[in-house]
Amino acid sequence: MSDDVWLVVGLGNPGEKYAGHRHNVGYLVTDVLAERMNARFKRHKAGRADVVEGRFQPGGPRIVLARAHTYMNESGGPVKALCSFYKIEPDHVIAIHDELDIDFGTLRVKLGGGDNGHNGLRSMRSSLGTGDFYRVRAGIGRPPGRQEVADFVLSDYGKVEKKELEFQVIDAADAVECLVAEGLEKTQQRFNS
Repeated sequence: MSDDVWLVVGLGNPGEKYAGHRHNVGYLVTDVLAERMNARFKRHKAGRADVVEGRFQPGGPRIVLARAHTYMNESGGPVKALCSFYKIEPDHVIAIHDELDIDFGTLRVKLGGGDNGHNGLRSMRSSLGTGDFYRVRAGIGRPPGRQEVADFVLSDYGKVEKKELEFQVIDAADAVECLVAEGLEKTQQRFNS
């Protein structure tokens, strides 16, 4: 059995009010991963987050799926608390998040980089003291017309997008599993379109 522990963080905002928003795609992906692990999220005693602990496959690394109870722009505190509790370094953290600069339905996986105006990533970078963690970036595209970015990310997916969303979420969950099992290069070859 592997002693590696990975923290997989679905970025989003807590509560039903935000559940279907573009900004909450990270929560949707962690729901799929938890279902695959046959587990339910439970409140964690050391952090302001819900977690699922388990493995993607028998003998594989231990996985901690997490969703903060804080809003997106304060995600870093709970992530840092969980890293401390489980003794996880940033190079074993995967953040799943929405990405404006990638077309809807497209995924990109990378290690490190800037926050590109994403408040969840900015908070994580600040709290962890580095941006050198993995990112599974689910494209949402840019807002139409003159719609403000904040209004766009905090709105539900459109009717056409909702039909395709399930496929994007499943692909993102597959990408997380591939990243843990096979590493960045193979994951990028398979999922970066």
